[in-house]
Amino acid sequence: MSDVYSYSLETSKGELKLADYKDKNILIVNVASRCGLTPQYKDLQALSDNYPQLEIVGQPCNQFKAQEPGTDDEILQFCQMKYGVTFPIARKGDVNGPQATPLYQYLKSHSEPPVHDIDWNFSKFLVKPGGKITWFPARSTKVADVEAAL
Repeated sequence: MSDVYSYSLETSKGELKLADYKDKNILIVNVASRCGLTPQYKDLQALSDNYPQLEIVGQPCNQFKAQEPGTDDEILQFCQMKYGVTFPIARKGDVNGPQATPLYQYLKSHSEPPVHDIDWNFSKFLVKPGGKITWFPARSTKVADVEAAL
């Protein structure tokens, strides 16, 4: 595909096309419900509430110590009930390896810095208007770092 806006994600509400958010910042986060970083959902929701020019999308992934074992419906219900999440949650998919979603393959190869493999749950890709992609590693990045980049 030609650019990041050519991609879409499947959510419980249907297809989410990144092209629909071309004029916004888009934060794509691989998420998990049973991780020590799971409380970041609260901070991500606060970002979503406080920055109308930001679209956040959660990408559930079970590749890191099986910390996202639920079904798509169970994951969505957990996010909404436990953390009040209102931003879209995509259907579960891989972010590393040969089965990584096409979007994640693109994000990793076109980010600054380029990423070979996602390091852990709650890694973040910030797509700025115009398509510049910045990667924020999970273990060393706080939501406040992403906020500062907006």
